[in-house]
Amino acid sequence: MEIIKKYFSKLTEEQYSQFEQLEVLYNEWNEQINVISRKDMDQFYERHVLHSLAIAKIISFKDGTEILDVGTGGGFPGIPLAILFPNCRFHLVDSIGKKIKVVQEVIDALGLHNVTASHERAENVKKQFDFVVSRAVTQMPKFITWVRKRIKKKHQNGLPNGILYLKGGDLREEMKPIQTFYEYFELPDYFEEAFFETKKIVYVQV
Repeated sequence: MEIIKKYFSKLTEEQYSQFEQLEVLYNEWNEQINVISRKDMDQFYERHVLHSLAIAKIISFKDGTEILDVGTGGGFPGIPLAILFPNCRFHLVDSIGKKIKVVQEVIDALGLHNVTASHERAENVKKQFDFVVSRAVTQMPKFITWVRKRIKKKHQNGLPNGILYLKGGDLREEMKPIQTFYEYFELPDYFEEAFFETKKIVYVQV
């Protein structure tokens, strides 16, 4: 938890409590259903929670913003972001049912009333959202085809609606086919830990 306090010092007591509960909940569920690699659980707050919250370093979602988390796995980045932005609405989807079971249990345990979750593919989601977030579920050109129709045209945030994608490494080849505006945000500009050295957020305006 100290690493969360280091970078997000203005949380409410309820938010601190919810973040503290995360590790206990994921340890319990991970013993039943492997949603997070065992080695990563030792660095849970850095590699999963803080990594998810990196999105909040480049945008502070306005109240009422609706966000879709595609390929959420165990609930990342959606659940940490939902804790941080309690007045925004999040919908988390994954094609693997057992992962969504864990996500729903965590949502219920934390009392997160601004989060829903469903076992389905992004292409089958009917609703539209202001932003789509994800952690490197596939290459960006394919990802855009999955979600471009899920993004609202009308903007309400400082950053126009689009995709906020957590990914690492050299993305030059992967991004070459992208015709629309995109931008990189390098995570070492926000976090000093070695884990973030090659990590970035890719913002794509769709």
